[in-house]
Amino acid sequence: MFDALGISGSGMHVHQSWMDAISDNIANVNTVRPAGQPAFQARYVVAQAVENGGTGAGVQVAGIQLGSATGRLVYSPGDPNADAKGYVRLPDIDLGEQMTTMIMAQRGYQANAANLDRVRATYQAALQMGRG
Repeated sequence: MFDALGISGSGMHVHQSWMDAISDNIANVNTVRPAGQPAFQARYVVAQAVENGGTGAGVQVAGIQLGSATGRLVYSPGDPNADAKGYVRLPDIDLGEQMTTMIMAQRGYQANAANLDRVRATYQAALQMGRG
């Protein structure tokens, strides 16, 4: 039963990390850089299963992958970061995709939290039966 608590907790941790990365991406969707500099690079969480002697023992953050530094050039001659031709570099982040992914991460977090509550309630019921 304690394994179930750990598995749900690890899932919540990964989904929280995922939501943090998505939030960072959304916050920087309009980050302007000079055309000669790299664009803001989106963050993507890489999750990895945790094994415990051949059985699943949860999940962990294996790392963070970065998106393209190329971004996209946008004509914005009035921007103080614009080059001589009037171009600035913006990140190549799709806001719709980020919002969809945020919903998936939130639902995953909520599912793990609900499972954690069920496991805790089962553990408490078992303790009550042992006392009674």
